[in-house]
Amino acid sequence: MSAPRVHTYPVRVATYNVHRCRGLDQRTMPERIGAVVAGLEADIVALQEVLGPGVSGSDGHVATIADVAGMQWVMAPTRHLRGHLYGNVVLSKHPICDHARYELPSQRREPRCCQRVDVEIAGHPLHFFNVHLGTGLIERRRQAVHLANILDDFEEPGPLIMLGDFNEWTRGPATRVLTERLDSLDLTKHLRRRRTYPGLLPMLHLDHIYHRGSIEVASVALPRTRRTLVASDHLPLVAALRVQVKAGGLRAAGD
Repeated sequence: MSAPRVHTYPVRVATYNVHRCRGLDQRTMPERIGAVVAGLEADIVALQEVLGPGVSGSDGHVATIADVAGMQWVMAPTRHLRGHLYGNVVLSKHPICDHARYELPSQRREPRCCQRVDVEIAGHPLHFFNVHLGTGLIERRRQAVHLANILDDFEEPGPLIMLGDFNEWTRGPATRVLTERLDSLDLTKHLRRRRTYPGLLPMLHLDHIYHRGSIEVASVALPRTRRTLVASDHLPLVAALRVQVKAGGLRAAGD
């Protein structure tokens, strides 16, 4: 019996903390963030610190970003800010099949969440987790336990990508938990400059990408343009991936 055919599909993903669209020049410009996202040429983008629709019916920043980038969006809010929903957003060029929001413990600090969006690519599901963790060590340790539980309980077929702003620049609790369960994208193999925060003169590497399943990393980019250096206090992190798919289903890791 012949082995099933395996197809490889390219998927370009990115994570970007947009800092409420307030740039280092102190100008709040969602259209500028939208232009940055469009320039990434990504299929799926995880955004953090996004101002969403308002209670008065206004669209907030997210609609402008998505419109300029030419992508659809789904939001996982963590709180209200100035009369608007505020939190994580996933943008996608591919159909969004399902989404979920997982609340993370905040210890009376700013509320945090993990957002999951299931995207259909070439007729197959890709599970995309958008994370924004807290700045306190004890807070992140508890949030890491919740992320571990989310991953351990998630049994849906298909490759999985978890990315976002983890607020860890050393091997902290989230890094330890996730590397036990997922493959970590090693930036040292792809980039000479790996720091993502603050944007104009990056000193810390806070943004990370993890994955599970038959996913190969083709290339990684940390775009440093005149626009990306001032549009937010983070630089966007972009990865070009190759997802392997068997005829009749997605190929699991180890197959």
